[in-house]
Amino acid sequence: MPRWLPGAAAAAAAALLAWGVHAVVPAIPLLTAAVALGIVAGQLPAARGALTGVLAPGLSLAAKRLMRVGIVLLGLKLSFIDIASLGWVSIATTVAIVLVTFAGTFWLGRLFGLPGHQPLLIATGFSICGASAIGAMSGVVRSKDEEAATPVALVTLCGTLAIGVLPLLWHPLGLDALQFGHWVGASVHDVGQVVATAQIAGQAALAVAIVVKLTRVVMLAPMVAMVGVVEHRRAQRELRASAGAVSAVEPPTDGRDVTTDAAAKRPPIVPLFVVGFLAAALLRTFVPLPEPVLDAADTVQTALLAMALFGLGAAVRLRTLVGTGWRALLVGLISWVLIAALSFGAVQIS
Repeated sequence: MPRWLPGAAAAAAAALLAWGVHAVVPAIPLLTAAVALGIVAGQLPAARGALTGVLAPGLSLAAKRLMRVGIVLLGLKLSFIDIASLGWVSIATTVAIVLVTFAGTFWLGRLFGLPGHQPLLIATGFSICGASAIGAMSGVVRSKDEEAATPVALVTLCGTLAIGVLPLLWHPLGLDALQFGHWVGASVHDVGQVVATAQIAGQAALAVAIVVKLTRVVMLAPMVAMVGVVEHRRAQRELRASAGAVSAVEPPTDGRDVTTDAAAKRPPIVPLFVVGFLAAALLRTFVPLPEPVLDAADTVQTALLAMALFGLGAAVRLRTLVGTGWRALLVGLISWVLIAALSFGAVQIS
């Protein structure tokens, strides 16, 4: 039996359970339920041994490889024609919000001394598309599952809070239904959370929210590609340094080529799944795909992302998060307020 099979089967069962939760309580997005189930499982002492043992290879496969396939299929949700219909002002402000939130959150993470890739992953999740974006960026920088656990927990927490908080502010802020939809699409993290938040204002508001949100999702490709370029250059510097160090000492006695080993670890300039994501978006834009095909792709994409997010959620340890993650929590909450405020300002000028 393949080592990954038990963990993959557990992730599939969790995705099915998350679908059941969503079916019973539609206000709970399916992907949010999947992350939450993973987080709950990670806290159970009886399950922890299995999660770090027999299930670990399959959960890691789900959190990485299945996540990438799901992101490629996510591109089939995008139509550049729909995005263009927003108008240049809305598109420009949406792109600006993503860039400012990303830079501001990354700076805050570094200022608060968050370790490793946490500043980058939190900035990616809060500015673009939640846990899916964290998974994509994590694959590019090759971070450990445990390193992505805190950003996933934070983006899930704040996205869930948005479902309850933003509707309460709708009328006090004087927004009409379409403005509310725009605000939700520009500020809420995950696509499912956007749907859960915007649908209370009607179908027109929901349509605007989804198009604005997918405009943010488009930014996933260039942002991940940009980081991929930076990581590629960093790996090249390390390769040259390692080659220089090898020349000053005796070569390995087992016949290995150290420079070849380092080159094998070097990340690609543009990750393949990013190319696939853009290709899927272009296909959706210019090829009239049948609705059954789109529906099937949407089902597979949702299932794969649910499995991946369960795997990421299972790596969260709340005791560690509570004990040492207060700085990350503060960065997440500030970023949440920042993107909500910027998005509200964008609504006023659009």
